[in-house]
Amino acid sequence: MSKTTATTGHNAVKVRQQRTWSSGDYAVIGTALQILGELLCEAVDVAAGERVLDVAAGNGNASLAAARRGCDVTAIDYVPALLDGARRRAAAEGLVIDAREGDAEALPFADDAFDVVLSTVGVMFAPDQERAAAELVRTCRPGGRIGLVNWTPDGFIGQLFKVIGRYAPPPAGVRSPLEWGTESRLAELFRSGVQTLDVQRREFVFRYRSAEHWLETFRTFYGPTLQTFAALGPADQSALEHELLALARENDTGASGALRVPSTYLQVVATVQS
Repeated sequence: MSKTTATTGHNAVKVRQQRTWSSGDYAVIGTALQILGELLCEAVDVAAGERVLDVAAGNGNASLAAARRGCDVTAIDYVPALLDGARRRAAAEGLVIDAREGDAEALPFADDAFDVVLSTVGVMFAPDQERAAAELVRTCRPGGRIGLVNWTPDGFIGQLFKVIGRYAPPPAGVRSPLEWGTESRLAELFRSGVQTLDVQRREFVFRYRSAEHWLETFRTFYGPTLQTFAALGPADQSALEHELLALARENDTGASGALRVPSTYLQVVATVQS
Protein backbone atom coordinates (compact mmCIF):
# COMPACT_ATOMS: atom_id res chain seq x y z
CA MET A 1 0.00 0.00 0.00
CA SER A 2 1.40 3.40 -0.95
CA LYS A 3 1.72 6.21 1.57
CA THR A 4 -0.95 8.21 -0.30
CA THR A 5 -3.39 5.29 -0.26
CA ALA A 6 -2.76 4.68 3.44
CA THR A 7 -3.33 8.35 4.23
CA THR A 8 -6.55 8.39 2.23
CA GLY A 9 -7.72 5.27 4.05
CA HIS A 10 -6.94 6.74 7.45
CA ASN A 11 -8.75 9.96 6.57
CA ALA A 12 -11.86 8.00 5.57
CA VAL A 13 -11.71 6.08 8.86
CA LYS A 14 -11.34 9.34 10.75
CA VAL A 15 -14.45 10.79 9.12
CA ARG A 16 -16.36 7.66 10.04
CA GLN A 17 -15.03 7.76 13.60
CA GLN A 18 -15.95 11.41 14.02
CA ARG A 19 -19.49 10.61 12.91
CA THR A 20 -19.61 7.69 15.36
CA TRP A 21 -18.34 9.64 18.38
CA SER A 22 -20.65 12.54 17.52
CA SER A 23 -23.68 10.25 17.67
CA GLY A 24 -25.53 9.48 20.87
CA ASP A 25 -24.08 11.44 23.77
CA TYR A 26 -20.65 10.20 24.83
CA ALA A 27 -20.71 12.64 27.75
CA VAL A 28 -23.17 10.32 29.52
CA ILE A 29 -20.57 7.55 29.39
CA GLY A 30 -17.52 9.79 29.69
CA THR A 31 -18.63 11.59 32.84
CA ALA A 32 -18.82 8.25 34.64
CA LEU A 33 -15.12 7.75 33.81
CA GLN A 34 -14.03 10.93 35.63
CA ILE A 35 -11.95 8.98 38.12
CA LEU A 36 -9.64 7.90 35.28
CA GLY A 37 -8.62 11.52 34.71
CA GLU A 38 -8.12 12.12 38.42
CA LEU A 39 -5.95 9.03 38.89
CA LEU A 40 -3.92 9.79 35.77
CA CYS A 41 -3.13 13.32 36.95
CA GLU A 42 -1.90 11.86 40.23
CA ALA A 43 0.19 9.22 38.44
CA VAL A 44 1.78 11.87 36.21
CA ASP A 45 2.15 14.13 39.27
CA VAL A 46 0.94 17.30 37.59
CA ALA A 47 1.98 20.50 39.34
CA ALA A 48 0.15 23.82 39.60
CA GLY A 49 1.24 26.17 36.83
CA GLU A 50 2.25 23.44 34.39
CA ARG A 51 1.04 23.61 30.80
CA VAL A 52 -1.15 20.55 30.19
CA LEU A 53 -2.58 19.29 26.90
CA ASP A 54 -5.48 16.81 26.95
CA VAL A 55 -5.62 15.03 23.58
CA ALA A 56 -8.91 13.54 22.32
CA ALA A 57 -10.29 15.11 25.46
CA GLY A 58 -13.95 14.21 25.00
CA ASN A 59 -15.99 16.11 27.54
CA GLY A 60 -12.93 16.94 29.57
CA ASN A 61 -12.25 14.40 32.30
CA ALA A 62 -8.46 14.75 32.32
CA SER A 63 -8.70 18.46 31.47
CA LEU A 64 -10.86 19.17 34.51
CA ALA A 65 -8.68 17.03 36.76
CA ALA A 66 -5.61 19.01 35.71
CA ALA A 67 -7.41 22.35 36.02
CA ARG A 68 -8.50 21.42 39.56
CA ARG A 69 -4.80 21.06 40.34
CA GLY A 70 -3.99 24.57 39.14
CA CYS A 71 -2.63 23.71 35.71
CA ASP A 72 -2.89 25.79 32.54
CA VAL A 73 -5.01 23.39 30.48
CA THR A 74 -5.72 23.02 26.77
CA ALA A 75 -8.22 20.40 25.60
CA ILE A 76 -8.44 19.24 22.00
CA ASP A 77 -10.97 16.94 20.32
CA TYR A 78 -12.60 16.57 16.90
CA VAL A 79 -16.18 16.49 18.25
CA PRO A 80 -17.33 20.07 18.92
CA ALA A 81 -20.30 19.04 21.05
CA LEU A 82 -18.04 17.23 23.50
CA LEU A 83 -15.80 20.29 23.81
CA ASP A 84 -18.89 22.40 24.51
CA GLY A 85 -19.66 20.03 27.35
CA ALA A 86 -16.12 20.36 28.69
CA ARG A 87 -16.47 24.14 28.67
CA ARG A 88 -19.78 23.96 30.54
CA ARG A 89 -18.34 21.61 33.13
CA ALA A 90 -15.35 23.88 33.66
CA ALA A 91 -17.55 26.96 33.97
CA ALA A 92 -19.76 25.22 36.54
CA GLU A 93 -16.68 24.68 38.72
CA GLY A 94 -15.18 28.10 38.11
CA LEU A 95 -12.29 26.57 36.18
CA VAL A 96 -10.65 27.78 32.97
CA ILE A 97 -9.70 25.47 30.11
CA ASP A 98 -8.87 26.33 26.51
CA ALA A 99 -10.99 23.89 24.48
CA ARG A 100 -10.13 23.66 20.78
CA GLU A 101 -11.35 21.55 17.91
CA GLY A 102 -8.51 19.61 16.31
CA ASP A 103 -6.95 16.34 15.19
CA ALA A 104 -4.81 14.12 17.43
CA GLU A 105 -2.70 13.21 14.41
CA ALA A 106 -1.91 16.84 13.56
CA LEU A 107 -1.87 18.80 16.81
CA PRO A 108 -1.93 22.56 16.10
CA PHE A 109 0.81 23.40 18.57
CA ALA A 110 4.52 24.11 18.43
CA ASP A 111 7.16 21.59 19.41
CA ASP A 112 7.76 21.34 23.18
CA ALA A 113 4.68 23.49 23.89
CA PHE A 114 3.50 21.56 26.97
CA ASP A 115 4.93 20.21 30.20
CA VAL A 116 2.42 17.35 30.33
CA VAL A 117 0.38 15.66 27.58
CA LEU A 118 -2.54 13.45 28.60
CA SER A 119 -5.19 11.27 27.00
CA THR A 120 -7.79 9.08 28.69
CA VAL A 121 -9.20 6.39 26.37
CA GLY A 122 -9.01 8.92 23.54
CA VAL A 123 -5.87 9.02 21.43
CA MET A 124 -5.94 5.22 21.26
CA PHE A 125 -8.70 5.52 18.64
CA ALA A 126 -6.59 7.54 16.17
CA PRO A 127 -6.31 5.44 12.99
CA ASP A 128 -2.65 6.36 12.33
CA GLN A 129 -1.15 5.16 15.59
CA GLU A 130 2.48 6.01 14.83
CA ARG A 131 1.61 9.55 13.83
CA ALA A 132 -0.57 10.10 16.90
CA ALA A 133 2.16 8.82 19.23
CA ALA A 134 4.74 11.02 17.51
CA GLU A 135 2.51 14.06 18.00
CA LEU A 136 2.24 13.36 21.73
CA VAL A 137 6.02 13.31 21.97
CA ARG A 138 6.54 16.32 19.69
CA THR A 139 4.31 18.64 21.66
CA CYS A 140 5.72 17.63 25.07
CA ARG A 141 8.87 19.40 26.21
CA PRO A 142 12.09 17.48 26.89
CA GLY A 143 11.82 16.00 30.36
CA GLY A 144 8.04 16.43 30.32
CA ARG A 145 5.55 13.64 30.92
CA ILE A 146 3.01 11.83 28.79
CA GLY A 147 0.14 10.13 30.61
CA LEU A 148 -2.32 7.74 28.97
CA VAL A 149 -5.24 5.54 29.92
CA ASN A 150 -5.92 2.80 27.35
CA TRP A 151 -8.43 -0.04 27.43
CA THR A 152 -6.83 -3.50 27.16
CA PRO A 153 -7.88 -6.18 24.64
CA ASP A 154 -8.67 -8.68 27.42
CA GLY A 155 -10.71 -6.28 29.57
CA PHE A 156 -14.45 -5.76 29.44
CA ILE A 157 -14.36 -2.89 26.93
CA GLY A 158 -11.88 -4.84 24.83
CA GLN A 159 -14.31 -7.78 24.82
CA LEU A 160 -17.17 -5.40 23.96
CA PHE A 161 -15.34 -4.18 20.86
CA LYS A 162 -14.59 -7.75 19.81
CA VAL A 163 -18.29 -8.62 19.96
CA ILE A 164 -19.21 -5.47 18.04
CA GLY A 165 -16.53 -6.30 15.48
CA ARG A 166 -18.28 -9.55 14.58
CA TYR A 167 -21.35 -7.56 13.52
CA ALA A 168 -19.59 -4.48 12.13
CA PRO A 169 -16.09 -5.52 11.00
CA PRO A 170 -13.43 -2.83 11.45
CA PRO A 171 -11.91 -1.24 8.32
CA ALA A 172 -9.14 -3.20 6.64
CA GLY A 173 -5.62 -1.90 7.01
CA VAL A 174 -6.21 -0.03 10.27
CA ARG A 175 -4.70 -1.44 13.45
CA SER A 176 -6.99 -2.08 16.38
CA PRO A 177 -7.14 0.74 18.96
CA LEU A 178 -6.92 -1.98 21.61
CA GLU A 179 -3.26 -2.45 20.70
CA TRP A 180 -2.62 0.72 22.73
CA GLY A 181 -3.63 -1.45 25.67
CA THR A 182 -0.66 -3.79 25.24
CA GLU A 183 2.85 -3.18 26.54
CA SER A 184 4.45 -4.52 23.36
CA ARG A 185 2.64 -2.04 21.12
CA LEU A 186 3.35 0.86 23.48
CA ALA A 187 7.05 -0.04 23.37
CA GLU A 188 6.89 0.11 19.57
CA LEU A 189 5.01 3.40 19.47
CA PHE A 190 7.33 5.11 21.95
CA ARG A 191 10.61 3.36 21.17
CA SER A 192 12.07 6.73 20.23
CA GLY A 193 11.39 10.00 21.98
CA VAL A 194 10.89 8.79 25.54
CA GLN A 195 13.47 7.81 28.12
CA THR A 196 11.16 6.02 30.54
CA LEU A 197 7.90 4.14 30.01
CA ASP A 198 6.00 2.96 33.07
CA VAL A 199 2.96 0.77 32.41
CA GLN A 200 0.57 -0.40 35.12
CA ARG A 201 -2.56 -2.55 34.82
CA ARG A 202 -5.56 -0.99 36.56
CA GLU A 203 -9.29 -1.60 36.77
CA PHE A 204 -12.24 0.69 36.28
CA VAL A 205 -15.57 -0.63 37.54
CA PHE A 206 -18.74 -0.04 35.54
CA ARG A 207 -21.73 0.13 37.87
CA TYR A 208 -25.32 -0.12 36.66
CA ARG A 209 -28.61 -1.31 38.09
CA SER A 210 -28.58 -4.40 35.85
CA ALA A 211 -27.14 -5.78 32.63
CA GLU A 212 -30.22 -4.44 30.86
CA HIS A 213 -29.63 -0.97 32.30
CA TRP A 214 -26.01 -1.05 31.13
CA LEU A 215 -26.97 -2.12 27.61
CA GLU A 216 -29.74 0.47 27.38
CA THR A 217 -27.24 3.18 28.34
CA PHE A 218 -24.53 2.05 25.93
CA ARG A 219 -27.00 1.39 23.12
CA THR A 220 -28.45 4.89 23.49
CA PHE A 221 -25.40 7.03 24.25
CA TYR A 222 -22.16 5.21 23.31
CA GLY A 223 -21.45 5.93 19.64
CA PRO A 224 -19.84 2.61 18.63
CA THR A 225 -22.67 0.56 20.15
CA LEU A 226 -25.40 2.89 18.90
CA GLN A 227 -24.05 2.90 15.34
CA THR A 228 -23.62 -0.87 15.25
CA PHE A 229 -27.20 -1.51 16.30
CA ALA A 230 -28.47 1.11 13.83
CA ALA A 231 -26.73 -0.64 10.93
CA LEU A 232 -28.26 -4.07 11.65
CA GLY A 233 -31.55 -5.68 10.76
CA PRO A 234 -33.93 -6.88 13.50
CA ALA A 235 -32.56 -10.43 13.69
CA ASP A 236 -28.94 -9.30 14.04
CA GLN A 237 -29.94 -6.63 16.53
CA SER A 238 -31.55 -9.31 18.66
CA ALA A 239 -28.47 -11.54 18.40
CA LEU A 240 -26.13 -8.67 19.31
CA GLU A 241 -28.32 -7.73 22.25
CA HIS A 242 -28.20 -11.32 23.48
CA GLU A 243 -24.39 -11.46 23.19
CA LEU A 244 -23.83 -8.15 24.96
CA LEU A 245 -26.15 -9.01 27.83
CA ALA A 246 -24.33 -12.32 28.21
CA LEU A 247 -20.98 -10.50 28.18
CA ALA A 248 -22.11 -8.15 30.95
CA ARG A 249 -23.46 -10.98 33.08
CA GLU A 250 -20.33 -13.10 32.60
CA ASN A 251 -18.15 -10.22 33.84
CA ASP A 252 -20.46 -9.19 36.69
CA THR A 253 -18.73 -9.42 40.08
CA GLY A 254 -21.48 -7.70 42.06
CA ALA A 255 -22.88 -9.24 45.23
CA SER A 256 -25.82 -6.90 45.84
CA GLY A 257 -27.86 -7.64 42.73
CA ALA A 258 -26.68 -4.53 40.90
CA LEU A 259 -24.25 -4.85 38.00
CA ARG A 260 -20.55 -4.45 38.88
CA VAL A 261 -18.22 -5.03 35.92
CA PRO A 262 -14.45 -4.41 36.22
CA SER A 263 -12.70 -3.37 33.02
CA THR A 264 -8.92 -3.52 32.76
CA TYR A 265 -6.95 -0.59 31.42
CA LEU A 266 -3.29 0.38 31.17
CA GLN A 267 -2.09 3.46 32.99
CA VAL A 268 0.92 4.74 31.08
CA VAL A 269 3.42 7.35 32.24
CA ALA A 270 6.30 8.21 29.93
CA THR A 271 9.10 10.76 30.35
CA VAL A 272 10.16 12.52 27.16
CA GLN A 273 13.86 12.44 26.34
CA SER A 274 15.82 15.45 27.59
